[in-house]
Amino acid sequence: MPSPDTNGSNRTLERAAAILDAVGRSAVSASELSRRTGLSLSTAHRLALQLADYGFLRRSEGGAFRLGDRFVRSALENAGVPVLNDLRDSTGETAQLWVRRGGDRVCLLSADSRHELRATLPPGSRLPLPQGSSGRLLAGDEDALAELAATGWIESVGTRTPGLGSISAPVQTDQGIVAAVCLAMPLARVNESPGKDHGDVVIQAARRIADAMERRN
Repeated sequence: MPSPDTNGSNRTLERAAAILDAVGRSAVSASELSRRTGLSLSTAHRLALQLADYGFLRRSEGGAFRLGDRFVRSALENAGVPVLNDLRDSTGETAQLWVRRGGDRVCLLSADSRHELRATLPPGSRLPLPQGSSGRLLAGDEDALAELAATGWIESVGTRTPGLGSISAPVQTDQGIVAAVCLAMPLARVNESPGKDHGDVVIQAARRIADAMERRN
């Protein structure tokens, strides 16, 4: 006979699966999730927020829920690899792709610089938000969004690791910002600033990834 704990876990999984089925490929409000699943509004909203924390759902600024990064990871990887390699080769610096996971950011892909002195973190690395340019972008803090609106990119100059800088631009689809392209480098090779040196090419790389993802959908 299943234990009470097992029954409770199964009910939670069943409810989570019902939430994901109800979202499908469209943006759905918490009240609509409640209607589609038969769950109370408070339960549907609580479960949707928990699923968003783990990347299964994404919550828009208006409060609606969409399928999250875990369901677009393969598309991100497929689109990101050639673009990051091109970005690394054109700049000589380390190009990375970061996604948000709850209160952290996770490195999904990295094309490391070929210089002996380089900034690098392996795929799978996890850092707390809002550290670094990608962390600020994915956290969406007010100052970062103002910088993004003004320039199209966000930069970090020695704030997370002394001697290193980075610039990040958003990979933005109809689901919102799904990832951040980051170019990281030693400050010894920076002329003006990471953003002023490399802003245009990082923005272009992020747009190429977004366009490739849209074509696959």
